[in-house]
Amino acid sequence: MPTLQITDLSGIKTTLEAKSGDTLMESLRDNGYDEILAICGGVCSCSSCHVYIEPSWQAKTGSPCEDEHQLVSSTEHHRENSRLSCQITLTDDMDGMEVVIANQVY
Repeated sequence: MPTLQITDLSGIKTTLEAKSGDTLMESLRDNGYDEILAICGGVCSCSSCHVYIEPSWQAKTGSPCEDEHQLVSSTEHHRENSRLSCQITLTDDMDGMEVVIANQVY
């Protein structure tokens, strides 16, 4: 069960006990991070679950698929470490991962 370090839009940092096997989007949405709207429900067809993964953790999350890359790179707040949280499946080795919620503009 990974423990994640989450920074919300107001800059407040909190700890989230997540469940391995869930997506990052599910964990954020189901635990009161209302900035994650998850409009498409996690099927990689919007960008309302946009987050930034701290660079030291990017190898653990894998690379975005082409669809994810196209969606997230077209957002106003895209950065090199942008990801859609619906496309990251949590594993025990992500314990301590740092995630920053991005502005959700679509």
